[in-house]
Amino acid sequence: MGKIKTRPTGEDVTAFLDSVASTRRRSEGHQTRALFEQLTGTPAVMWGPSMVGFGSKSYTNTTGTNDWFIVGFSPRATALTFYGIYDGYGPPDPLFDELGPHSTGKGCVYVKDLSAIDLSILERLITNAWKRAHEDAEG
Repeated sequence: MGKIKTRPTGEDVTAFLDSVASTRRRSEGHQTRALFEQLTGTPAVMWGPSMVGFGSKSYTNTTGTNDWFIVGFSPRATALTFYGIYDGYGPPDPLFDELGPHSTGKGCVYVKDLSAIDLSILERLITNAWKRAHEDAEG
């Protein structure tokens, strides 16, 4: 079975964020990095060419056992994308009703403007996801 292609790269997170073309998205990326580092107590790590991840955990699926970051984000051109805080396969989290303008995929949350959402709700979502991952790891 193959390994997933998105893995920690060792690339410089600051250099990546500084290279984001959009001034607003670049600023949001730096702000988001600081928030994630504060809440997780973990340094940012580049995963693949465009994802910033925090922590890691092993999981098993059809490609075998792989590592993935616990929570993370990417300052994409169309939206600031958050990973690990939303599970489209599980029951809906009522906190998303309070977050503000966003959309979701199966495992992602897309925010077009960071200043338009409630950052205290985002903080709770990140903190809850981080705690859940560590509780799951402890059994």
